[in-house]
Amino acid sequence: MREQIRGFIESNLNIFDSDVQFNDGDNIFRRGFVNSLFAVQLIAYLEQEFSITIANEDMNINNFSSVDKMVEFVELKRDGNG
Repeated sequence: MREQIRGFIESNLNIFDSDVQFNDGDNIFRRGFVNSLFAVQLIAYLEQEFSITIANEDMNINNFSSVDKMVEFVELKRDGNG
């Protein structure tokens, strides 16, 4: 799952800059990697790829701020705890 999420982010970032590098714990919003369109694409990707539903109450930037946070969030949703 971690590799899938990271790969999706990297593939979208590489459209603009092929030298972009980041760690799984890096806040991709603070690093300036995410605009509003990419945020919507990221949420749609997570829902489709991992068969989860992201509800309005899940729309907390902390759930999507890094690869690590997204992995935690998806695991919670898949376990039925989120």
